[in-house]
Amino acid sequence: MPHLSYVNVFSKDVVALSGFYQRVFGFPEIEAIRSPIFRGLDAGKAKLGFNAFDAYELLQLAEFSDTRGVKFLLNIDVDSQEEVDRMVPVAVAAGATLVKAPYVTYYHWYQSVLLDPEGNVFRINFMMKGPSDVA
Repeated sequence: MPHLSYVNVFSKDVVALSGFYQRVFGFPEIEAIRSPIFRGLDAGKAKLGFNAFDAYELLQLAEFSDTRGVKFLLNIDVDSQEEVDRMVPVAVAAGATLVKAPYVTYYHWYQSVLLDPEGNVFRINFMMKGPSDVA
């Protein structure tokens, strides 16, 4: 069965941006795969990678390197509504921009929408199972 192993983010500063996700979420670095143009973090079931823009050329993607606009959305799950509420100010203090404060979605997730320091969109989610999950 195929499975997601990595989500890689192209980054102006792989050290700073991977450090942001380490500070906010506690994801440890996978030091064995560190390079001058890459950092990887263990994010649980999948890994989170950060590629310097040099990787566009390395991967023969230079002609596709238009980085304007929202290109992806990272979703980071936590164990409770309280954890979402706790993590949002931590992320903002570490340099994130709050786009949408925590709220209950129509599909019964409790989440907040933010931008990381390089403007990439991410959400902090709690997937509610039912009314008992609502704080």
